[in-house]
Amino acid sequence: MTSRVGFVAIGRNEGERLVACLKSLGAAAKGPVVYVDSGSTDDSVARAVDLGADVVRLDMSVPFTAARARNAGAARQRDTFGVDYIQFIDGDCALAGGWIETARAVLDANSDVAAVCGRRREIRPDASVYNRLCDIEWDTPIGDAQACGGDVMMRADAFFAVGGYRASLIAGEEPELCLRLREKGLKIVRLDADMTFHDAAMTRFGEWWRRSMRAGHAFAEVSDLHRGSPQRIWAGETRRAFLWSAVAPTALLFAGTVSPLYLLLLLAYPAQAARLWLGARRRLGADAGPFALYTVLGKFAEAAGGVKYFWNRARGKTSALIEYK
Repeated sequence: MTSRVGFVAIGRNEGERLVACLKSLGAAAKGPVVYVDSGSTDDSVARAVDLGADVVRLDMSVPFTAARARNAGAARQRDTFGVDYIQFIDGDCALAGGWIETARAVLDANSDVAAVCGRRREIRPDASVYNRLCDIEWDTPIGDAQACGGDVMMRADAFFAVGGYRASLIAGEEPELCLRLREKGLKIVRLDADMTFHDAAMTRFGEWWRRSMRAGHAFAEVSDLHRGSPQRIWAGETRRAFLWSAVAPTALLFAGTVSPLYLLLLLAYPAQAARLWLGARRRLGADAGPFALYTVLGKFAEAAGGVKYFWNRARGKTSALIEYK
């Protein structure tokens, strides 16, 4: 008997991107589609209904997170449709043709694989440098993986056995879930196949900066949650963000109070950018320069996100209540 695949799409005010997403799922015609709406003020819900999706509207009195939305969609798939596998997809993405058959075959043949992901691609990588950076970010190594992203096909029983996504996380919920799956002896696999097409639609520096802050917040929170784990997830990323962001203020402080020679510490930034450029130029070509520059600059945003996490934790404020606008 063929394993049943259900779809969970999540979104909020995605507009035409949601329509494209749901149409791509309908074109796959492989199973029930559940759309989870996080308080949209546009016509997302009506359009999802028109396109045949089973809609779940989240309670607006509880803080929205992507993790909470995915859990709600997965629960609807389990309770109403009883599917074997769940294909999660963000509402700003469209499914690639042939992906469902490819991913399902891997799960069918490997009982120790809990999740399968492929290549997410930006549909407009040349629209801005920020879109290109996203496209580079999505290109992770093929084979056994530490984590997946928001688009992934998961084995339903494994997903529910570990409790699904941690609903309080505002970011980083996918690697955190994958860590718990791997602790159960299960595998995450990335295939050399197109999976989804994404529309980051980032055109301003501020949008990129806030996204990088969210990443830093996720690094800090998830590494803190699992600080006793031997896998030490994102501990290195958090440490590097704080280290690199501390170099500039340290140099300026000591230059003003001890000796101007401490300003030489600032040369660490162009040196690091040059090192990253040299390492990436064969793989990325002309994009190696922006990649190197924004990687170094991003450490400041990541550190700001990490500080925000630890500051709010000290005040007893939950992550789900923190917004980056």
